[in-house]
Amino acid sequence: MEQPKSYCEAVERMDKTNMHRIYHDQAYGFPIHDDNELFERLVLEINQAGLGWTTILN
Repeated sequence: MEQPKSYCEAVERMDKTNMHRIYHDQAYGFPIHDDNELFERLVLEINQAGLGWTTILN
């Protein structure tokens, strides 16, 4: 199978219940207008260092 060229292409191949797909479809790339949501996203990004996204998203 050919390697995906982007994150979006990779998640299209995943099951709809996969955490990466849910995050992509509901959060990734959408503008943030709420300060609390922005803070939450920043904390996720900061704490991701060294961990897999599956661990962070769960």
